Amino acid sequence: MGSMPSPSRNPTRYQENNDQYYRIYASFCGKDYTPNINMSNWISCYHPSTNSWHRLTTIPSLLENQVLKNFAMVSIGETIYVIGGRHCNKVIVDTDDNYVKEMSPGVRDEVLKYDTRADTWSTCAPLTTPRYNFACTCNDGKIYVAGGQTTLDSAEGTSFAEVYDPVKDEWEPLPNMSTLRYKSVGVPWQGKIYVVGGFAKRGNCESQGPYVMERSSAELYDPRQQNWEYVARMWDLDVPPNQIVNVNGKLFSSGDCLNAWKGHIEAYDENLNIWNIVDGSNSPISTSDATVAKLPPKQRIFCTMAPIGIQLYFLAGYRMPGEISITRTEVHVFDTSATANGWRSFEPIEEEGEKELCCHCCVLKMD
Repeated sequence: MGSMPSPSRNPTRYQENNDQYYRIYASFCGKDYTPNINMSNWISCYHPSTNSWHRLTTIPSLLENQVLKNFAMVSIGETIYVIGGRHCNKVIVDTDDNYVKEMSPGVRDEVLKYDTRADTWSTCAPLTTPRYNFACTCNDGKIYVAGGQTTLDSAEGTSFAEVYDPVKDEWEPLPNMSTLRYKSVGVPWQGKIYVVGGFAKRGNCESQGPYVMERSSAELYDPRQQNWEYVARMWDLDVPPNQIVNVNGKLFSSGDCLNAWKGHIEAYDENLNIWNIVDGSNSPISTSDATVAKLPPKQRIFCTMAPIGIQLYFLAGYRMPGEISITRTEVHVFDTSATANGWRSFEPIEEEGEKELCCHCCVLKMD
């Protein structure tokens, strides 16, 4: 991937929060058919201090033109973990129109780790339950996963949860949640693990439908008490959240699974149990989403959020109009402590070919 210099006239702005020590990692795959090019996943690293992208590695154990989707990618120290997901075989149907069809052969229980220092991959203990579209987060050096879908032919989630200890290389089952849910979001907050939203229903519900109106609920796991607690209407929307992150003890969200960027940032008020729009958080990120827009001048094909210090980094990708397929990547940063003018933007980067984001990004702090 190419890189461009930062547009800022004051280079010290890019050292706020010591962001030269941070890296943002994201997994992509090719969207269009290109002769002699493997469309499988690769991992790219974004350097905030230099506004540059570098393609580092490919995810191992995948066949040619086989893509991993709906998995989780999280970091502990300087190690990245790739967890679960579903395989997608990219079948080339029409080379003239670049038409590619996806077929999903199965759900993964594999767990891989990538040492960013040594640039090496290794295999970890597998999940006790194969899953995709699940909640995943880290807390106190351990990885927590909950919910998700365990088979390809079911529109119902699972209540199963488990925790991984990297020191022991072991997954330990946790008590089941009271709800079956998938496409929920996991976030550590106030010493507990929150699993928010998703397509969900109560585990003892006798409804004939795949889920009922439990989507606005959340469940929190207390590692000390080793139990789950149900929280009604924490999300309060029918559509599951896209991402929720913890910044200095406050929860922020920016979209849902249908629209990853809603045009503003919201912060959670735990006293009133509501999400409020953050003042001044309307930004230059386009709200035109490729999944819902018809043919705008540029279509947003992905948007993901990464917290670094008190700032929220938004990585947005656009399909640019023209005969040649081009992806334009923009990075915008919001200072959560700012009272005005909280946004700043980096010089956009363009590259040939269309790519898609395969999971949410993760952040590493390098010593």
